[in-house]
Amino acid sequence: MLKQHLQLKLGQKLAPQQIQLMKLIQLHTLEFEEELERELEENPALEIVKEEPKEDDFSSLEDAYKDEGTESIETDFDVDQYLYDDEPNYKTASSNYSPDDEEFDNESLLTEGQSLYDYLLEQIHLININTEDVKIAEYLIGNLDTDGYLRREIKSIVDDLAFSQGIYTTKERVEDILENYVQKLDPPGVGARGLQECLLLQIEKKVSSDKAVSLAANILRYQFDALTNKHYNKIIQKYDIEEDDLKDALDEISKLSPRVGGNFDTQTITINQEIIPDFVIQVKDGLVIPMLNSKNAPTLRVSEEYKDILTTYSHDKNSSEHKQAALFIKQKLDAAKWYIDAINQRQNTLLQTITAIVKFQKDYFITGDEKSLRPMILKDIADITGFDISTISRVVKSKYADTPNGIIYLKDLFSDSLTNDDGEEVSTKEIKTHLQEVISKENKRKPLTDDALVVILKEQGYNIARRTIAKYREQLNIPVARLRKEL
Repeated sequence: MLKQHLQLKLGQKLAPQQIQLMKLIQLHTLEFEEELERELEENPALEIVKEEPKEDDFSSLEDAYKDEGTESIETDFDVDQYLYDDEPNYKTASSNYSPDDEEFDNESLLTEGQSLYDYLLEQIHLININTEDVKIAEYLIGNLDTDGYLRREIKSIVDDLAFSQGIYTTKERVEDILENYVQKLDPPGVGARGLQECLLLQIEKKVSSDKAVSLAANILRYQFDALTNKHYNKIIQKYDIEEDDLKDALDEISKLSPRVGGNFDTQTITINQEIIPDFVIQVKDGLVIPMLNSKNAPTLRVSEEYKDILTTYSHDKNSSEHKQAALFIKQKLDAAKWYIDAINQRQNTLLQTITAIVKFQKDYFITGDEKSLRPMILKDIADITGFDISTISRVVKSKYADTPNGIIYLKDLFSDSLTNDDGEEVSTKEIKTHLQEVISKENKRKPLTDDALVVILKEQGYNIARRTIAKYREQLNIPVARLRKEL
């Protein structure tokens, strides 16, 4: 039996236009340029102009299409709705952008370079070995990562050679080809299965008669764990050497590269792109002035070519082709008008957000000192602007600002707060800066432990726990005291 019942449900759905607007807001300048170019290609009703159009650019359409005594064609829509609007000059333009437009007008540079894979293949083909060994060597080279390491197990490579190449071989033979051919190629260290082997392959290429080189090779081969853990006293006692001898050996090791493939392009063509700031912040006479990069404020209008099409349409009431063209124009005009509105909303959202951030962090932009950063979270800016927190998050995502103190990442301006001994709220960024300064001034022969850092910061008025020190240290990519030790 069928039963009927009433149910009230409250739901919220985003229109496609709203979704697109959110995507536009979170794009940084380079991505926005690409998106704008894509829209201009897909919608011929849109046109970007580089000069400020005259006041009558759009209003001149009225003379082109208004003809008394001419009967309009019956259509499913009102043509005038798309020719005249409340805003006659339907375009986007903003005077709030950086005057130094040429400063950010550097296009991506395309540079050709040889990949590590191609470089090694050239060398292996010059070696006099049999055809099957060459194929195994080529397969090994193809399994190297961008740093030049062979991360895969030899047994797995043997299985792959059998299944994909039809080459049935043994683990010992593959290891022999790896060690006697691939690892002998340039650059030294290529084909290593770990950091220790990579460094050993490089040090073995140097003159072994040199005392420091010989000691370095010996340490890498037999005392690698002690070296990585910086147990220098253990190494000195093991080899019965002076501290200066160890320093010379460590100097030789420091000249070796842990990433021998790092100097090669991972692709034949690479794109070198500079960071293009989305905002420009200037400081004049104690005033902090935020501006949009002009690439974020393009001038858009309806394409001039559409004027001629619509003129023809308005004078011809019998042509079905022109009516179809008008329907197409209607669709494109709808999209163009919405897109222009979306660009305007994007500009306003970006500008209001950066203005709120600048107002909140005025002291930082004037001084450039990270210690003057106030604790600031997304909700603080959302409360000032009236936008949703998710909107603020999209605005600051992947955005950069050019300031008098250099280019900064907007998300770096946000931080939580802690209360110091004076009862004042301080930014965690400020505490990290103090922590970094203390560690930079420590005695490298006897680095400060986390417990010692807790005591020092407490003396400076920051009462934080040891685990918090450890967390901040890790976020700053600072190793533990044992690994910071130097001779």
